[in-house]
Amino acid sequence: MFSRRNAIQSLAIASAASFSLATRAEQSCAVFNPTAQDATSPDAAWKLLQDGNDRFVEGRTLNCDLMKQVKDTTAKQSPFAVVVGCIDSRVPPELVFDQRIGDIFAARIAGNFVNTDILGSLEFATQLAGAKLVVVLGHTDCGAIKGAADNAQLGNLTSLLANIRPSLEKLNYKGVASSKDKALVQKLADQNAKDAVSKILSKSEVIRNLADSGKVKVVAAMHDLGTGKISWFS
Repeated sequence: MFSRRNAIQSLAIASAASFSLATRAEQSCAVFNPTAQDATSPDAAWKLLQDGNDRFVEGRTLNCDLMKQVKDTTAKQSPFAVVVGCIDSRVPPELVFDQRIGDIFAARIAGNFVNTDILGSLEFATQLAGAKLVVVLGHTDCGAIKGAADNAQLGNLTSLLANIRPSLEKLNYKGVASSKDKALVQKLADQNAKDAVSKILSKSEVIRNLADSGKVKVVAAMHDLGTGKISWFS
C-alpha cells in the first residue's frame, strides 16, 4: 500500500531532482566571462557546441533568462567560439548549437565562404576577443551552393558565387555541373566548407599562429536541414 510516508519520500525525491535540474540549468545559463573563457580550451569549446546541438536535436534546449544575459553582457562579452555560417534562415548558429547571448560570435554570408572581411572578423573574435574555436558551418540543400553549381548570373550575386566556384573545380566534375545533381550539390557544400577552413589557416597569419600554438582550433561542420543534426569533418 502506498503510505503517507511513501508519498512524502517521493515528493522529497522529486523536489530534489527538480532542484538539481534547476541548478544545472542556472549554471548553464550563466554568461561567459573572461575567467570562464580563459579556462575553456579549444576542445572544450568544441564539446560545448556538440552538446548544444545534441540538446537541439533531442528537443531539450535550455530555457534561460535572456534579459538577464543582456544585462550581464552589457559591459563586456567573452564568447568561447566564432561560427562562419550561411545566411539561410533555417540555420541560425545560436539556435542549432543551443547557445545564448554572449556565447558565440556569428559571421553569416550566403555560402559560408571566407574573404578578407570575414577573415578580419575572425581575427577580431580570436586574437582580440578570446574565442577558442572557429567553426565553418555549411548546410544541406544550400541555395548559394546550387547557384555556384549552375554558375548563376544575377547582379552582385555573381561575384559572391565566384568565391565558391573554385571548390567545384577541385571536384573534377565531368560534364555540365547542375544543381539538379543532388549528390554534386552536397559534395560541393562539403568541399566549400573544408576549403574555407584551409583558407582561414593559409590567409590569416594571426589565426594560423593561434592554431599552431594550440590556443585556437579551426574546424568544419555540416548541418542537416532535415534532422537538425550537425556532423563534423575531421
